[in-house]
Amino acid sequence: MKKRLITLMSLTCVSGLLSAQEHRTNPLSETPAYKKKVLDAVELDFLGSYYDQKGKHSAVNGGIGTEELDNYAGNMLLSIPVSLDGVLSFDIGFSAYTSASSSNINPFMSKQITQVNTTGASTGATSVESTKTLQYGSPWYASTGPSRKDVLYNLGANYSHSSDDRNTILTVNANVAREFDYESIGGGIGLTQLFNEKNTEVGIKANAYFDRWKPFYPTELDEFNTYGTNFQNAGYFANVEIYDQQGNVSTKYLPDRFVAFDDYKRNSYAVSLSVAQILTEKMQLAVFADVLYQKGLLSTPYHRIYFADKTAYYIGTPNYIPVYDSPDNTEVYRLADDIERLPNTRFKLPIGMRLNYYVNNWLTLRSYYRFYTDDWELRSHTFSIELPVKVSERVTLFPMYRFYTQSETKYFAPFAQHTSKQKYYTSDYDLAAFDSHQYGGGLVYNNPFSKSTFGGFALKSFEIRYNYYDRNDGLSANIVSFGLKFVQ
Repeated sequence: MKKRLITLMSLTCVSGLLSAQEHRTNPLSETPAYKKKVLDAVELDFLGSYYDQKGKHSAVNGGIGTEELDNYAGNMLLSIPVSLDGVLSFDIGFSAYTSASSSNINPFMSKQITQVNTTGASTGATSVESTKTLQYGSPWYASTGPSRKDVLYNLGANYSHSSDDRNTILTVNANVAREFDYESIGGGIGLTQLFNEKNTEVGIKANAYFDRWKPFYPTELDEFNTYGTNFQNAGYFANVEIYDQQGNVSTKYLPDRFVAFDDYKRNSYAVSLSVAQILTEKMQLAVFADVLYQKGLLSTPYHRIYFADKTAYYIGTPNYIPVYDSPDNTEVYRLADDIERLPNTRFKLPIGMRLNYYVNNWLTLRSYYRFYTDDWELRSHTFSIELPVKVSERVTLFPMYRFYTQSETKYFAPFAQHTSKQKYYTSDYDLAAFDSHQYGGGLVYNNPFSKSTFGGFALKSFEIRYNYYDRNDGLSANIVSFGLKFVQ
């Protein structure tokens, strides 16, 4: 889901350089009488980020409407040397979001309106005022539903063990995560081998994640699922007027294509292979490939779908129906025909490379390229470049740029362009064709208070960065992130 991706993107902005600064030492002598610790001291990292987003293609609203979102995320990573050869790490994090799009799982709000009824003959007629409750909504504005806000919590643990010569590293990890509609448990194992006097590194990792949805359906479809064909006379829709495309009251709305999911599990398996090589004193190259397989519920249960071959029905003020797909619509909401339906398997194959070149003692070039393909016919290319500039012994600046382009999956169509005869369909623009650009930069300050302690920890480094993300489908975002590294 998008908000998960947002959290990962925000925190990844600061995790890369901090992890690169971790002080792993190699033995000074190969004699068995002495070897240094893999990690000299306890390290404590704090990562934080703020992300705000705007867009006009909400998947919750079937491909149109507000995508405004604010996300605050934080992680604490504690690394403990438990022996000369072993390091145990714990990762605790959260991600708190407010989403206008997610709020529209239940988009309907109510207000009191005054009606004037005229009675009696034309001469001496009397006007009688009465109040009426109006149910309304709009894909362009957030509702007040409970799904508007949520917090994702995650907890992870990792153990790594190095051989005496520090040429072999074995890692194992486990993690759990939970939010209002989703929970996940996972784990993995990895092996890294160094060759050629540590100039060559080969790594392999395997991970598995076992997730489970707690599905929330759009309100109108959930009512249909609960009450069947009588849903307009029971529950939320009792005494609520429904309008057709012409603005006439109608009782013909029947989303009979909708069937609730009977399997809420999603399992993901990944194997990663990487090879890194020091080519020269100034150049390092790494190549990697991942094989990922997912099985289970890969659709998002609250993403609406509207069919081109079905009559449109609405709740709210019918005067706004002609401007439904514009922000001028403030008081009418179209009722869904179905939810997103995608295959229950997906095979993914990303292949990429990193090339770092040390230009001189104050400038480094870091470049990255990745090609991605899957069996949903989505193809993408990613290219990024970062130029860390060392302006002093303690301060490094790093401007960056990232370009991304992808083709659309074969199951995508925009708002109200799918037909009811299709088996699979989505109007999620994350699966559409688009290009994106990300610009930004940051600053790393090393050893600012190396002699001062806070609860026994000295601040080793501080990092802050800003990125602006722009997609050619109208989505844009600002990302501010920071990182603090303490050493005991």
